[in-house]
Parts: sequence; structure tokens; C-alpha cells
Amino acid sequence: MKKVSLLAPGPTPVPPRTLLAMAQPLIHHRSSDFLEIFGKVRDGLKKIFKTDNDVLVFCSSGTGAMESSVANLLSPGDKAIAIRGGKFGERWTEILEAYGCVPVNLDVEWGYAVKPADVAKLLADDPEIKAVYVQALETSTGVSHPIKELAEVTKGTDVVLVVDAVSALAAYDIPSDEWDLDVVISGSQKALMLPPGLAFASIGPKAKKMMESSTCPKFYFSWAKELKTQSINKGAFTSPVPLFLGLLDIFALIEEMGGLDTIYKETEIKSKAFKAAVAAWGLELFSKENASTGLTAVMAPEGIDAQDVVGWLKNKYAIFIAGGQAQAKGKIFRVAHMGFISEFDTLQAISAIEMALAGLGYDFEMGSGVAAAQKVFEEA
Repeated sequence: MKKVSLLAPGPTPVPPRTLLAMAQPLIHHRSSDFLEIFGKVRDGLKKIFKTDNDVLVFCSSGTGAMESSVANLLSPGDKAIAIRGGKFGERWTEILEAYGCVPVNLDVEWGYAVKPADVAKLLADDPEIKAVYVQALETSTGVSHPIKELAEVTKGTDVVLVVDAVSALAAYDIPSDEWDLDVVISGSQKALMLPPGLAFASIGPKAKKMMESSTCPKFYFSWAKELKTQSINKGAFTSPVPLFLGLLDIFALIEEMGGLDTIYKETEIKSKAFKAAVAAWGLELFSKENASTGLTAVMAPEGIDAQDVVGWLKNKYAIFIAGGQAQAKGKIFRVAHMGFISEFDTLQAISAIEMALAGLGYDFEMGSGVAAAQKVFEEA
């Protein structure tokens, strides 16, 4: 059996010590022991989100928290801007429509970041718009949107800014309170180095106020219900005990690694090294601006299907990277740098991609990408 290596932008590898933490004997989710664990998780999440606001925990993928932000903020017929610069931006539109809301779609060419001035114009032209939904990192393109600048547009207004940071939180700095972010959403299986299954939503004062007038149907993802129960360290429903234990270990690991700033820096270096390899191969990034440090999206060479690169790595080496989605399928492949991915994992991925590109007929200097990346690591 080959050793499986996860270098796709989720799920990412889980530290072995965290797997062991999650393998402890199960305790009851209503026991006093677990209430203490829940309280520590709540406190730890505030540090990760860099907020004094409540951070709710849901047993779901990140999409569950995305859905909750529509169900708890808006009412049927309400207007909201959906910034659509990739597959996950388009998901905002789908969720808004599912709840009978009216999406005001701001389409951004894939590979580019939204312009805050365009958002400001839409808000000025239509005072009925109540919220702006955006990705911090559009995972399908590798582009980081200018969240700080968008928050400056919505600050001082009644419009709520909702940020999907599922792929961004703990990969690079997103200070929720400092930037006045109203709602920030994330999930467990990316830079937080856990298996899928937990979703998070930090909720600021403006969002709590808007929540009071929402008439969209809600049950499992009710913020009011969870705010009440989680304030006394309980979930409204059954909590996934092993994932909470794992999250406590991740908090400890982050501190042992030197804190969030150290992790941001290490992620940036791995990203820089991988992008140096891409340049050495003579290939281009799919993200034409604001290329994220959390992952890299690479344009496949002319005449080579990117899905064949993905398949080569999976079938020959048990290395999992990701292909493109929707209109980018077959055109790009994506490699993560977030979470429990080391320099040597990055070098392994670069070497394997070189083998795949050569095997698929691309003419380039073998080893050039590895050498370029090694130089970045050496000089870091």
C-alpha cells in the first residue's frame, strides 16, 4: 500500500498527535467533562478568529455555516450582493436563491479579485441591499479577495459583510475585529488541520442586530438557538466529541509552533517556493492578481489536460492534488500550502508534478522546479 499524501486544498493532512487525541475514549456530549472542553474550544476559536465576538460551532462542512449566514440574517425577498469570482462565489447565489432571497450578482472574471469600488457602487445604486457575501480565498481560482478594503466599504452602514474564510482562516492573517468583519465563516478541514465535520461562524454586533428581524426558516442552523446554548458550553444538538478533542490539540500545536504569525509565515514560504517552481517550469498561475498563499492554481501546459496531471499523481504516487472546477476543469491543477504540510511535502509534490508533466509530454528541464523551490527554502 502506498502512503497517501494530501496536498489538495482540503481536506489537508491531520497531525498524527491530533489523530491520537481524537482516539481517546468517547465521553458524553452532555457530561461536565465535555462542557469544560466546549468552553476551551470557544475560547480558542476567538483567538484563531482574532475576535471578541461569539464564534458558533456547527457539526457540518463549511457550507453549513455559509447557509446559516443566509438563513439567520435575511428574509425572503431581501437583496444581497454575491461576489462571484469562482465556484464558491457562485455558491452564495445558490444559497440565497434557495431561501427566496434576491442575489445581486457581481461577476468577477475567474483569476481576478473583486474591486471594492464596484461593490460600493452597487450599494450606492440600491439602498435595499442588506448584505455582501464574499470569499476571503476563492478556493477554485487561488485568488484572495481584498477583505479589509471591502469592510471599509460596509463599515458605518447597515450592510453586513459576510466572509467565507473556509480556506483562508489560519492560512494568512484575517483579524476579524480589527477589520470590522461582521461574519466570518470557516471549517475544520483546511488550515486548521482537522478532518471535515466542523464549521464555524463568528458573529459581530451588526449581524446580531440583523438576525433579530430575519424570517427565513431555520432549525438546525439557528444562530439564536446556538448562541443561547453555546453560551453555557453546550451545543443545541449532539456535538462531535472527537473533533472537539482534536481542535484542542490543534490549539496547543499552534502555540508550540510559535503562534499564528509563525504559521502565516511558513505558509507564505511554502507558497513562494511552489510558485517559484511553477515559473521554472515555464507555466503560468491561473490567479492573475492577488494570488493566495494558501494554495496555488496552475495553468496546465498547452495540449495537456490538467486532470491527467491530477490523475497521474493519484494513480502513480498516491499524492492528491486538485483539478479545476466548472469552466476551469481540465485547464488548471491546484496544490495547497496550508495546514500540516511541510517543506518536504511541498518538494515531494513539485517532484511528482515534474514526473507527471514529463510523462505527459511537456518539454522542460527536469528538476528545475525542485531546484527553484529549494533555493527559496534555503534563503527563507
